Amino acid sequence: MTDEEAMRIALEEARLAPAHGDVPVGAVVVRDGRVLARRHNERELTGDPTAHAEVLAMRDASAVVGSWRLEGCTLVVTLEPCLMCAGAAVNSRVERIVFGAADMKAGATGSLYNVASDPRLNHHPALQHGVLADESSSMLKEFFQAHRA
Repeated sequence: MTDEEAMRIALEEARLAPAHGDVPVGAVVVRDGRVLARRHNERELTGDPTAHAEVLAMRDASAVVGSWRLEGCTLVVTLEPCLMCAGAAVNSRVERIVFGAADMKAGATGSLYNVASDPRLNHHPALQHGVLADESSSMLKEFFQAHRA
């Protein structure tokens, strides 16, 4: 499975989030060409501040593999991970993080911070940014425009 194919699945997930008032962010965890988990933001739905798409997808993927270690896995997300999500990815030992839209206000894999490359940490996932970024950005812009109106 290519990064673009996985991102298309993450975009499908992101489209589900606004139905319950959540920001349209979707995430997928892939290993060996197989989707282990796919989720979207559920903070508003659950009232849980940690219910970001990435955290939920990594939790589900860990249940599938039977370990908190997600070695050999790629986390694909429509929006650049925040500090919490980037930290969770580092701590879960994902091999790669692939994201679409950059997040200049809260991104923690290159835009505002770069947790994944911090030399003080013991794991450094590879980063790929900009995959289907225009589609991810458009969805987010439409969501926020509708909520400001």
